[in-house]
Amino acid sequence: MSDVILREKTDDGILVLTMNRPEAMNCMNFDMIETLGNIIKESNFDMSIRVIIITGAKPSEGKKASFSAGADLAERRTLSDDQVRRFIATVRQTMITVENARVPVIAAINGYAFGGGTELAMACDLRIASSNVLMGLTETSLAIIPGGGGTQRLPRIVGVAKAKELVFTARRFDAGTALEIGLVSRVVEPGELMNAALELAREIAKNGPIGVQQAKFAINYGSECSLGVALPLESKAYEITIPTEDRLEALAAFAEKRKPVFKGK
Repeated sequence: MSDVILREKTDDGILVLTMNRPEAMNCMNFDMIETLGNIIKESNFDMSIRVIIITGAKPSEGKKASFSAGADLAERRTLSDDQVRRFIATVRQTMITVENARVPVIAAINGYAFGGGTELAMACDLRIASSNVLMGLTETSLAIIPGGGGTQRLPRIVGVAKAKELVFTARRFDAGTALEIGLVSRVVEPGELMNAALELAREIAKNGPIGVQQAKFAINYGSECSLGVALPLESKAYEITIPTEDRLEALAAFAEKRKPVFKGK
């Protein structure tokens, strides 16, 4: 498999995926976006994985850090109209794959995140940014629009009016602004970013994996429904957890005053 995405799995079930094109500011070309989607799909069948973290490779000395500066415009200039359509469809599908991953996905945003980089972060469940981050859906400055779900996910996260302002102006904004508008949940110093992401991932990973997965399902799909539809959806998701070994283990651990050992069963 291509090394444009580096993979590292910890002993406690955290899969760290690093976009690895630092010489191109981790911009997304066909290879990178297809590889990312395929790895996420594969991870859905590895029951030992509890959380995924996505970040960008560190730059060489003297270069600016990038999570992903968006689509690779050098590649884009060589594509025909039909190839551009195929690329955008691939980007859109990969974002959906990330959003629908079986386990929670954390974006550890470590630098520039423009266009598709911001869209990828929004497809993740949770976002932590380093203080040197610059983000933005900058596509209208290139006479196009966000094509990887940005026009739909941004208003759902920050509200319609703020999303329109940011998309129409193609404005770049810093980590403080991202925190203020609710796009990220935490800002840390660059040297602390991965520690913060791993700390959050471990806080999630210690809980019952089936419960976490069903909670993600209920939130993702219920938030798009009326309450009359969403509450029965939650009820059905809860029912899946009732006959599990993990639920009985949690009750036994509580009674025995010890930490539970969850197996995802």
